[in-house]
Amino acid sequence: MAAVDLSTHPGHLARRLQQAHYLLWNTMVSEEITSPQFAVLNALVAEPGLDQRTVGERVGLDRSTVAEVISRLSRRDLLGKVRDPQDGRRFLLRLTDEGVRTHRRLIVRTARMNQVFLAPLSADEQSVFFDLIRRVSEAAERLRNPATPLTAADA
Repeated sequence: MAAVDLSTHPGHLARRLQQAHYLLWNTMVSEEITSPQFAVLNALVAEPGLDQRTVGERVGLDRSTVAEVISRLSRRDLLGKVRDPQDGRRFLLRLTDEGVRTHRRLIVRTARMNQVFLAPLSADEQSVFFDLIRRVSEAAERLRNPATPLTAADA
């Protein structure tokens, strides 16, 4: 039996890409704030007062992961929760002043990290790269939600 060429396996390449991103994130952005934590901070900068479920949807995290991320950010006093006055079972999330400062500081670092990460690609290739991984990511999200059918464009 012959070995398969893993360079043709998208999962293998995605894992290697994630490993490179993780390494760059930890060395150039933060060892304390993870990329998913930054995504949550960023979502709350864009839309303050979102509830936990909506934040998870915005950044592509499942319920248990977003709950853990929010818990960690809350323990670090980077975000606060207040009860929704219209639905007492729901909490609305807002960044604290420290959360805003942290986000502001990390934006500069993420921009530099992205330059390094994408350096092997020309500007045109970067545009194509983003388009392709966005399409694959969006199709994968729809796989998690069977109510949303895949289209021919997703295949």
